[in-house]
Amino acid sequence: MDGSSFMEGLFISLEPMNILWIIIGGFLGTIVGMLPGLGPATAVAVLIPVTFGMEPVSAIILMAAIYYGAMYGGSRSSILINTPGDGSAIAATFDGYPMAQKGQAGEALAISAVASFIGGLIAVVGFIFLAEPLANFALEFGPAEYFLLMLLTLSAIVALSIGKMVKGFLAMMLGLTLSTIGIDTQTGVYRFTMGIPHLSEGIDFLIVIIGVYAIGEVLYNLLTIDQEKKEKKKVGKVWFTKEQWKRSKWPILRSGPIGFLIGVLPGAGGSIASMISYTTEKQISKKPEEFGEGAPEGLAAPESANNAASVGAMIPLLTMGIPGSGTTAVMLGALIMLGLRPGPLLFEQQPETAWALVNSMFIGNIALIIINILLVGLLVKILDTPAKVLYPIIVLLAFIGTYTLSYSTIDFFLLLIFGFFGLFLKVMDFPLAPLVLALIVGGEMEQNFRKALLSSDGSLDIFFSSGVSIVLVILTVVSLLYPLIFKFFKRRNLANKTDKISKSS
Repeated sequence: MDGSSFMEGLFISLEPMNILWIIIGGFLGTIVGMLPGLGPATAVAVLIPVTFGMEPVSAIILMAAIYYGAMYGGSRSSILINTPGDGSAIAATFDGYPMAQKGQAGEALAISAVASFIGGLIAVVGFIFLAEPLANFALEFGPAEYFLLMLLTLSAIVALSIGKMVKGFLAMMLGLTLSTIGIDTQTGVYRFTMGIPHLSEGIDFLIVIIGVYAIGEVLYNLLTIDQEKKEKKKVGKVWFTKEQWKRSKWPILRSGPIGFLIGVLPGAGGSIASMISYTTEKQISKKPEEFGEGAPEGLAAPESANNAASVGAMIPLLTMGIPGSGTTAVMLGALIMLGLRPGPLLFEQQPETAWALVNSMFIGNIALIIINILLVGLLVKILDTPAKVLYPIIVLLAFIGTYTLSYSTIDFFLLLIFGFFGLFLKVMDFPLAPLVLALIVGGEMEQNFRKALLSSDGSLDIFFSSGVSIVLVILTVVSLLYPLIFKFFKRRNLANKTDKISKSS
């Protein structure tokens, strides 16, 4: 790292106009991130015309602020109304929404903001010192490694559906099946489109997310609205307790690096980062049974990871010109239009631009935690809204978010179908996470599997041909065996306690 270029970048990022763009971008990103179906990629795409005529440095600072601002905002609606703003905020529903239902919405929002802040700072520090070596490591990932990484993610999330693994597996298989709908990109064959041209591009996973989480939750709650109409929900404090922080601090510090490393991998993104961090914390937790019931660490870990992943995704963009996520793909096009060419020469030819962006991330994370903490008191008032008013608003936002995906009314029918399907899954106690995650990674997983086999003439040896792939295979096997290992040690501890009691008596 060139010290003079770093300092020059710091001074550029501290210019009053650039600080203003950081604040504006972070605030807009937070608000857009809360809206179902929009997310950071849409926010950046919509605001590209605003950057025309701006200095390239200011433009990239603004777009980056919108990006990680949306990563903060996506969890707001996950926590308050069980509706993820985008795919990376799904994991925030697992424990964030149960915390809100327990009257701990303020604590949940505060934990989320602090976890995102710390995860972002960890990732920025990692960016400064590890950008070049990590970019080179990412090049080691071929189709086989990407397939195994996604397989590991799926196996971990299914294995952690303790008590309902069969249902988790069935949900995952359904998600993988849904991911095959559309044109096969390798052969051009139409699959399961039922003669509907709109389905040729597949089903957008955001429609499924909004359907099963938002519409499904509304339908489920409408069944009990009469019993709850006189009950006023408590919103709790606007800051977390010492006990909640004690349980959250180490998961935050562990998940930041995990999210950052996964974010560096092109195409992996915040969804996989948040899921892996969540499953990792549940595996090592002394209280895994509390996950899904409002465990603070179950919210803190994925929030730290997905914000760190958004910073990590900037590494392949800036160092190799390879988008690390859907949002950075949009940013790549915008930067080229602005006359900036991300790639290996960026840090040599325009180092002040690259380091100004990195320094703006430090400033942006500080600005965002202030914005989000100030908004906690306002946001928790959403829970005071009467159900008969709140639910129609949620449905309206769901339909607006769905329509903005492709501006097709067919998506409305899909939304309703998945809404009723989400109700069915909730009533039958099926875990939703395996379904949604399988749908998100299914397409890429299939294509990488087929590319790997094509490059090896059909030999499965390619999945054991590198150190990275072998490690991923081992981790996948361990994650699948985890429930058995967990039960074994639980019975062993119970037996030891029984022996001690019997000896003492």
